[in-house]
Amino acid sequence: MRRIPNFVLLRAFEAAARHESFTLAANELHLTQSAISHQIRELEEYFGRKLFIRRNRRVEPTAEGRRLRDHLSRAFDRIEAACNEVAEAQAAQVLTVFSSHSFAVKWLSPRLPEFMQAYPDITIRVRSGSALIDLTQMEDIDIAITYGAAAERPGLVVRSLGAEQIVPLVSPRLLDAASSLPEQMQRLPLIDSQLSPVTWQDWFAANGMVCPARPRTSFDRGALAISAAVDGVGVVLESVRLAEREMARGELVPVGASVFQTLARETHFLSYRKNQQHLAKVRLFIEWLIRQLGAA
Repeated sequence: MRRIPNFVLLRAFEAAARHESFTLAANELHLTQSAISHQIRELEEYFGRKLFIRRNRRVEPTAEGRRLRDHLSRAFDRIEAACNEVAEAQAAQVLTVFSSHSFAVKWLSPRLPEFMQAYPDITIRVRSGSALIDLTQMEDIDIAITYGAAAERPGLVVRSLGAEQIVPLVSPRLLDAASSLPEQMQRLPLIDSQLSPVTWQDWFAANGMVCPARPRTSFDRGALAISAAVDGVGVVLESVRLAEREMARGELVPVGASVFQTLARETHFLSYRKNQQHLAKVRLFIEWLIRQLGAA
């Protein structure tokens, strides 16, 4: 058991020492001046020494009183801050979303301001990475958006975010209007997006062509591969969903959309706990996410 005086006495002393007035302390704590005086006297008896010098219209802490006041004021500040955090946590809804890096950067982040405006009481915390998140183990994460696959576990809801078109994308300044598109695809520099489920070998085979056997620049994130294509490094085989901003700005164009076969794959998966799907913050985010995907 902690060896400290009654908290009520400490509170009365701190207020009186801070104001240097029993009257002002009484007003702050909604007590009478005599009650404050009595509590201070009881605390002085506990310590066996005077904590105040009584003057005509005010009181002045002694040296020991000033030290005690300073320590108590800092302690009460910390207690108040801790209580405020708990109160705010109850009132606010914090939603932690784990997302694959490229999806977070290229698709989710540009849309988050709309969610925040629609649901100002929900605070979004986004974490990104390439790991396969298991929500049965990661209790601090509410929703996971993973790339390539999702951990299937009892108690989890897992759903695909739909098929994504994966096409060759290139900076328009690299295209040559005087050459046919098949010819250009044979000689343009190719960029490997290492995690993509569709490889260049897959794409060339699907279009009845031979994949050029030459060195290719490689990136381990789709976002990096897309940025490299914007910079003119070469042609990237990536998801239209991830490159939508670059395409909208004209920085990237699909190569031969009406000429070549388009490949589609389910690449991103949403997962959340079944017993939390009716929580407002989880439900609202999922509904918003599905609406955004449908509108894209």
